[in-house]
Amino acid sequence: KMSDTIVIAELSKGKISQITNELVTAANQLGSSCTIVVPCADSSVANDATNISGVVKVIAAKSDVFSNYDAAAWAEAIDAVAPSGIIVTSASAQSKDLAARIAARRSISVIQDVISIDGTTLSTPIYSGKVIQNMSLNGDAVISIRANVFTPSENSGSSDMQVIDTSGNVSTAVKEMVQRASERLDVSEANIIISGGRGMGTPANFTHLEEIADKLGAAVGASRAAVDTWSEIPHSMQVGQTGKTVNPNLYIAVGISGAIQHLAGMRSSKYIVAINKDADAPIFQHADYGIVATWEEALPVLSSSLSGLLN
Repeated sequence: KMSDTIVIAELSKGKISQITNELVTAANQLGSSCTIVVPCADSSVANDATNISGVVKVIAAKSDVFSNYDAAAWAEAIDAVAPSGIIVTSASAQSKDLAARIAARRSISVIQDVISIDGTTLSTPIYSGKVIQNMSLNGDAVISIRANVFTPSENSGSSDMQVIDTSGNVSTAVKEMVQRASERLDVSEANIIISGGRGMGTPANFTHLEEIADKLGAAVGASRAAVDTWSEIPHSMQVGQTGKTVNPNLYIAVGISGAIQHLAGMRSSKYIVAINKDADAPIFQHADYGIVATWEEALPVLSSSLSGLLN
């Protein structure tokens, strides 16, 4: 199987630069199913990336760290949200720095300043361009691509966009999540499930989920971990491979890390929202909108925003 490829979008003056289209062309020569990660402080910046042809998914990685370049902070934030695979960046000075740091974090090779791709053979100039060095790609790596070498992909695609918000501004994040959900769903007819996991801390805290559910006419679910840990949470609430498979319009997962077995029970939901304080939780790879926050911060805001939406 060909490797998945992940393009780190190149931004210029707060917009996605044309170089990103060139990176997508290169990425599609290296592997299949190209995802673009857009580092941004405002997720609307990422909208343009959904039009690039040859892209399967766009992840808007929304964080305050992206307001100014800080190599270590950027590498950490991108590493948390980018799937595994071959990572492709531009060969600008900043992106080469970032490429090296992401490669170090993932313990994979880095190949800088690539000017041609032939199967798994990558060519890079050395000795001020006097010699071309050929390298063979074997497994995942981070690769920086020289600008103006690959033909840019066209802008005639339409891929899905996922937002992962680690900015810590919960009320803004929830309002944006609700707005994006309402664009995708006919909310007046939305059937909603709000599920809690072990991250809820104690079974007594499920009352906060029940209050929101009562307001919205939603159902309350639970992860297997919650059902197994607490006798107060009945098995009838369990969503997952060994519980119920659900298919709501809106699925809100609170404090659920997202084990494969849970995902099996809800991944066909139309719009998935994940709230978890751990930015590395696997559920974020499957959510349409992810908010990195504690349930204590997020639920009160969620409750008031959703009731405004449905009235």
